[in-house]
Amino acid sequence: MKGWLFIFGLLAISTVLLPLLNLWVPEESNFHIPDYMFPLIGKYLCYALVALAMDLIWGYTGILSLGHGVFFSMGGYAMGMYLMRSIGKEGVYKSDLPDFMVFLDWKELPWYWYGFDNFIFTLLVILILPGLLAFTFGYFAFKSRIKGVYFAIITQAMTFALMLLFFRNNTGFGGNNGLTDFKRILGYSLQDPSTKMSLYIITAFVLFSSYVLGRYIVLSKLGRVLTAIRDAESRVMFSGYNTIHYKLFIWTLSAFLCGIAGALYVPQVGIINPSEMQPANSIEMAIWVAVGGRGTLSGALVGAGLVNGAKSWFTVAAPDYWLYFLGALFIVVTLFFPKGFAGIFTKLLSKDKWRESA
Repeated sequence: MKGWLFIFGLLAISTVLLPLLNLWVPEESNFHIPDYMFPLIGKYLCYALVALAMDLIWGYTGILSLGHGVFFSMGGYAMGMYLMRSIGKEGVYKSDLPDFMVFLDWKELPWYWYGFDNFIFTLLVILILPGLLAFTFGYFAFKSRIKGVYFAIITQAMTFALMLLFFRNNTGFGGNNGLTDFKRILGYSLQDPSTKMSLYIITAFVLFSSYVLGRYIVLSKLGRVLTAIRDAESRVMFSGYNTIHYKLFIWTLSAFLCGIAGALYVPQVGIINPSEMQPANSIEMAIWVAVGGRGTLSGALVGAGLVNGAKSWFTVAAPDYWLYFLGALFIVVTLFFPKGFAGIFTKLLSKDKWRESA
């Protein structure tokens, strides 16, 4: 019950208190939340959703993926394609084609761009495409009994191959520059403070809903089976369970959540390019979960916030040292705090209870 009160409290703070501090508190006040903070916090919430998705497959099922950047980018590119189509003839070249296609001398819109001028179609692609790719990939991988480090390697190979494909100018996704210069979403200007706040609030609610779904899963019989697969898959199989079905379900759900996170990320950040698919990004997603605490949904959210907050600070104060810090953090957590910050907090809490009882 205390955990739910804590989560509902965070939701109230993020969706009610922070917007009120922006709208009602004067700009000269120290308690005023400026407009530019909402896209930044919204970006962190998108990362937290990715960490939640990673924790479901790695922390609870023992499936380490180093390719979740693909599913995140698929949702992002789908949203980016809709936003590019929404520009109309307001681009630099005043053409019905996106600016990068005019620059590259494309004569007509590629067939796979059709339909992205419709938001409902785009939403269906965001919801279906990452899950469909994950289901197809996972079906053959799990059927072949690929797991452990070998599964992690082939997921990394998948994201690297798709990154190289999207970097090519002739694939029709903007090449290394990607998609950017977005104007509006559903007719609302992306530069309008109210639009930025609305996107942030929607992201907060989506994250909260995903957390509730994840908590329901891990506390159900399904969650117990997933945990058993993580700890001793062969025993689960000998007990009569088809572990492929369970792994395929949670793997597809995880990709589905990542696609939604990518779609929410793009209009708030304003760009999507192939660098989101680079293997380092997918590895960083796993680090968020490791730092926060594997097998604890709240720990994954905390880990995403802590690591990305540190990244924002380092890229301004000491950009050359960020990767060194990230590597050192991962090593320290792995060696000395295998349960992450959530484990440290739980241990401190148990010590306090022991002292009170003593």
